[in-house]
Amino acid sequence: MQWWAWIVVGAVLLGSELFFIDAQFYLVFVGAAALIVGAATLAIPGLAAWVQWVAFLGLAAVAMSTFRRWIFERVRRGLPPVKGGPAGDSVVVGAGLRPGESCRIEYRGTTWNAVNGGRSEILAGGRARIARVEGLTLVLHGED
Repeated sequence: MQWWAWIVVGAVLLGSELFFIDAQFYLVFVGAAALIVGAATLAIPGLAAWVQWVAFLGLAAVAMSTFRRWIFERVRRGLPPVKGGPAGDSVVVGAGLRPGESCRIEYRGTTWNAVNGGRSEILAGGRARIARVEGLTLVLHGED
């Protein structure tokens, strides 16, 4: 394979890693291996195709098995945990809610259906914790 083809493949693989939402750093090492083989093919003209492919596969396998976990953990170390939804947030309930009753509340700039899923009454103007979301309904528990 031509040296420039290895460089193009390596650049495409490195660039494509940026488009994945939850990058796992596999394509980085495959792309880097392609770039290294491209540079070696440019430096050593007439390098046999089978040597290029063996070097590419070997470099990619060794780099992934050796460095991927270490780099992945270093990059992800400072990131805050991703919150999956409104569960755990607090809201103010405008009307009193006995257990099992529902009403409309405002949460994050919009109105939601809310139901008291707890065992105690939530007083009007009182704070409640969102226990979970069922469809478009917030299930609330009183903050005692």
